[in-house]
Amino acid sequence: MPQLEVDGAALTYDDEGPRDSDAVPLVLIHGWTANRHRWDHQTAHFTETRRVIRLDLRGHGESSGAGARTIEALAEDVLALLDHLKVDRFVPVGHSMGGMIAQTIALAHPERVERMVLVNSIGRMTYSRGRGLLMGASTLVPFKLFVAANIQRAFAPGYPREQVRAYIKASADTPREVVMTVYGAMRAFDVLDRVGEIRTPTLLVHGYHDIQLPVAQMLRMARAYPDAVVRIIDAGHELPVEKPVELTSALDRFLTHQDPKPQHG
Repeated sequence: MPQLEVDGAALTYDDEGPRDSDAVPLVLIHGWTANRHRWDHQTAHFTETRRVIRLDLRGHGESSGAGARTIEALAEDVLALLDHLKVDRFVPVGHSMGGMIAQTIALAHPERVERMVLVNSIGRMTYSRGRGLLMGASTLVPFKLFVAANIQRAFAPGYPREQVRAYIKASADTPREVVMTVYGAMRAFDVLDRVGEIRTPTLLVHGYHDIQLPVAQMLRMARAYPDAVVRIIDAGHELPVEKPVELTSALDRFLTHQDPKPQHG
């Protein structure tokens, strides 16, 4: 597996699919405490026709490094990898925190973003009272219990328990320092008043049962986007693995221009 040394971290990544395709490369960016394998279904599908790049963010998965203190720092890591791979224009697809990274890139480097996809993501970090209490208690409970409570909430009711346990274990393997430092970066993230500057076509796809980042928050953001398509899927916060076929289909339609032009008003 290839790695790239960036500012004290070794970033593990996959770079797959045909290089001679006319399609713009996809860049898949995972969320908090996750890793690049959240995108296994989408990677398997899209590498048949286009180049697909995915990475483990610093301190996550198989990448080393301390936790990033800002979303901007994580965006810089992604851009450093793309510069290393000589990828100029691309389509960022970000889940949750990955969507925050994608928006940060689109605002700082609009000339590089062909289209953008935000999966279960928002423009301003706002917590429900319950989530706020959970996060506030993070220093008072054992770390693994804290992680388990957060991941359990991320899945819609009825998702297989054994699979939820596997994701809890993977998330708990993320170092505590990384988890809590990056959580601080997410709490400080706020581009809601700037998303109207993002002129690139954008797909906002969200799980109806998402209680981590509720769909109402996404819809508030969607109203500010000048060129957005919204898709709501019967899932929770972990849409890439809860409903992989439906998500891949939504991405396919958007990337091949089969979605209707959004109606404003």
